[in-house]
Amino acid sequence: MLAVCAAVLLLAVAAGGAAAQGVGSVITRQVYDTMLPHRDDSICEAKGFYTYDAFIAAASTFPEFGTTGSADDVKRELAAFFGQTSHETTGGPQFQWGYCFKDQIDKTMLAPYYGRGPIQLTGQSNYDLAGKALKLDLVNNPNLVSTDAEVSFRTAMWFWMTAQDNKPSCHDVALRRWTPTAADTAAGRVPGYGVITNIINGGIDCGKGMNPSNVDRIGYYTRYCGILGTATGDNLNCYTQQNFAT
Repeated sequence: MLAVCAAVLLLAVAAGGAAAQGVGSVITRQVYDTMLPHRDDSICEAKGFYTYDAFIAAASTFPEFGTTGSADDVKRELAAFFGQTSHETTGGPQFQWGYCFKDQIDKTMLAPYYGRGPIQLTGQSNYDLAGKALKLDLVNNPNLVSTDAEVSFRTAMWFWMTAQDNKPSCHDVALRRWTPTAADTAAGRVPGYGVITNIINGGIDCGKGMNPSNVDRIGYYTRYCGILGTATGDNLNCYTQQNFAT
């Protein structure tokens, strides 16, 4: 009987350990609410959309997202992901209004493939590539990204995890796995949070000196690093970086 009880106890501990692994062990429901305190305010277009459960469900389809490397690597990657996506969906100042919007405000731009979701997935090519990766027809049904919260998060995580053209993945940059090429070095692109901004929106945000968009992205990231208890690292802006399309 004692042996049976011991075995049951060991199984319970193992199961508990497994459950504690993954993104949910760092971004708990309480942490999520602390990071995004205004996402369900009445003035937010996305009120009720970006649920914690949808985030966790989406993350489970990308096993390396927010789980890779040291404890600080994990925290910095998640802070970087939320820093960028909070800026893309921000509804106010003070770096506390992330995830207020799910659709691009001006929907006439690039319609019907205007920005949607946490990363503001934009352009037919991105909808096509994301849809193929996720086995969804997002070209013919782009509104899935703003009507299904799990799909919405999954498109953001797909973009985050995927290298495209001459750009590294945001995931690899966040984990300090990216080594700049000679062309990157000549263009001023150096490892750090700033090059993630360059990957996501370099044509508008980078190589133009200090600008409000960069400041906002950095502010969110810095706040989240503080909440998660990790350092930001160096090279947070892309003020002097040429964008990857140059």
